[in-house]
Amino acid sequence: MENRYVSHPNDVKSFDTNRLREEFLIESLFQTDELVTVYSHVDRYIVGSAVPASKEIKLEVNLKDIGTDFFLERREIGIINIGAPGKVTADGQEYEVAAKECLYIGLGTKEVTFSGSGNEPAKFYFVSTPAHHQYPTVKSTQEDATPSHLGDIKTSNERTIYKYIHQGGIKSCQLVMGITELAPGNMWNTMPCHTHNRRSEVYLYFNLDENATVFHFMGEPQNTKHLVVRDGQVAISPSWSIHSGVGTSNYTFCWAMAGENQTFDDMDAVAMKDLK
Repeated sequence: MENRYVSHPNDVKSFDTNRLREEFLIESLFQTDELVTVYSHVDRYIVGSAVPASKEIKLEVNLKDIGTDFFLERREIGIINIGAPGKVTADGQEYEVAAKECLYIGLGTKEVTFSGSGNEPAKFYFVSTPAHHQYPTVKSTQEDATPSHLGDIKTSNERTIYKYIHQGGIKSCQLVMGITELAPGNMWNTMPCHTHNRRSEVYLYFNLDENATVFHFMGEPQNTKHLVVRDGQVAISPSWSIHSGVGTSNYTFCWAMAGENQTFDDMDAVAMKDLK
């Protein structure tokens, strides 16, 4: 499991492109028949993927890395499939998970496995955070999620937010998770931008063509920087950083948050005139 450590905003001001990418961009997640995990010391996320093509994949890491006897002994996990239909098994209970569906698995579940169910592989993306209470395992389809329609074609940010794990949906200890889909012809997400000093966030960008890119903006509002992000890559956003992007076409992204609270609207807006 790869480790990513916390960076102070004053230090980040001096980072060049390569250093920014090393610290804040996860480039190679979805590897066929492998479990890939990255441990971020920003709110202690574990971000990962499983692409079961020819074999079942078990959710497991070197237990010295997390200090427990099994992965979810002191953790919870949210899983979203961005590929073909697949199956997740949690302590013997099977869940069929299709594209853009979400499965939450709570603290205390001892064994989790990922498997495919057709000719094309499922692509499971997951985010795990520390947990203090056991909530039940729950699956949500996109139809079950809470949609919010935001933005306008005039500002190129017409989009729909689907909330899966949140205060009014699937219950969790601290994990908040969902998907945002940009309508055709729209390229901007989360603009005007914001920060939330109480929580950090991770963005998975997907549904991008091979040659398409997203310019993900980060950094302090008066000292912005950017990451060039491609399909299936993840940007880590610490609490002091803006997190906003514009693509060469429309796209979809999965957002996950953790921290002091689960209030979706807890954010500190940044006026466009104040960005530098």
